[in-house]
Amino acid sequence: MSAGAAYDVVVIGAGPAGLAAAVYTGRGRLQTVVLEKAIPGGQILLTDWVENYPGFPDGIAPFDLTDNFRKQAEKFGAVIETDEAKAVHREEKYWVVRGQGREYRARAVIIASGAAYRKLGIPDEMRLTGKGVSYCATCDAPFFRDAVVAVVGGGDNALTEAVILTKFCRKLYVIHRRDQFRAIRILQERVLSNPKIEVLWNCIVEAAEGENQLERAVVRNIKEDRSFPLPLDGLFISIGMDPHTGFVRGVVELNEWGEIKVDSRMATSQPGIFAAGDVADACPKQVATAVGTGVTAALSVNEYLESLG
Repeated sequence: MSAGAAYDVVVIGAGPAGLAAAVYTGRGRLQTVVLEKAIPGGQILLTDWVENYPGFPDGIAPFDLTDNFRKQAEKFGAVIETDEAKAVHREEKYWVVRGQGREYRARAVIIASGAAYRKLGIPDEMRLTGKGVSYCATCDAPFFRDAVVAVVGGGDNALTEAVILTKFCRKLYVIHRRDQFRAIRILQERVLSNPKIEVLWNCIVEAAEGENQLERAVVRNIKEDRSFPLPLDGLFISIGMDPHTGFVRGVVELNEWGEIKVDSRMATSQPGIFAAGDVADACPKQVATAVGTGVTAALSVNEYLESLG
């Protein structure tokens, strides 16, 4: 394991939160390195089109938006490395982030490693993602005006997304593997009383089908042990998210869902470590809020480093 140069701040993750943080730390003349295991952009790259980010009234392709973030961060001096954070530990005055073959030392760390939408793991799910299959109704609902869609799940988020979608679609199915919801009572009441919504109890989705666009889902009633095709324009999968926090488990405090606990400054339980974006427990899963928390974390890092002298 080779030891790299020391930085002022290591940013873990090059999604909107991490890149926004890097813009501000770089602009603040802090030596910044950003670690990203894949392509800069994060979960937003799973979206077909972004039309709810301020400043783009006609919308923008997610790659174009995040590529602009990247260029801006690099313009202000941030260095983006293709590497995956494996562990974080304290070593004298530095936090040390261990990558795949190299260590990065810094006086502060911003964790913006994001979270992954849980997948159903069904045939053609990934091929049709962005082509009818979605994981975010808040992001994509306007694309399904007067359409027939389904939401998979039975928790608070799934039923919230169902209610949001009914403002746009003409018909909505909620597909739930049990015979009752887990969501809070008021959300259940809203869903069950909505004339646009039909609940398919005791059902799972076995496959997504379509040539170039989603055309149907194959649904199985597990109680009756029978499968049937369900014609659909959109399939929204809302079965939770898994934050990428395994590498800091035991280092910073996590909540029951594995998200990093932060305060209003995006500070974690460890001095010098901050978190932003989907990985933090105080961030709605939106591009704009990810950017906002990234900026907050960067400003907090600047204050923290100034306090060290």
